[in-house]
Amino acid sequence: MIVGVGIDVVDVARFGETLVRTPALRERLFTLGERTLPVASLAARFAAKEALAKALGAPAGMHWVDAEVRTDYTGRPTLVMSGSVEERAADLGVRRTHVSLSHDAGIASAVVVLES
Repeated sequence: MIVGVGIDVVDVARFGETLVRTPALRERLFTLGERTLPVASLAARFAAKEALAKALGAPAGMHWVDAEVRTDYTGRPTLVMSGSVEERAADLGVRRTHVSLSHDAGIASAVVVLES
């Protein structure tokens, strides 16, 4: 059964400007494994984290680095949850996650589906 669905879009150039203007934001939003990626990939991952938050009901107290988007050997993105994000997912009975990322024409987007 579907527990939650979230979608988000991010303007890549604007997101890049924000990261330049506020360098500490990179550490607040992204795990060590994500931080060195190109800005379009970071924007897509931020969209995925926003979409995940929406799918979880946007609970207070969630930490951005408690969700990480990794790619497997085929290039398929996966969500790895820990801490506050994992706790909320467990409360909702989430057993499977699905994430899709895209970036084209200056826009990054992500969709997240949570299943019990």
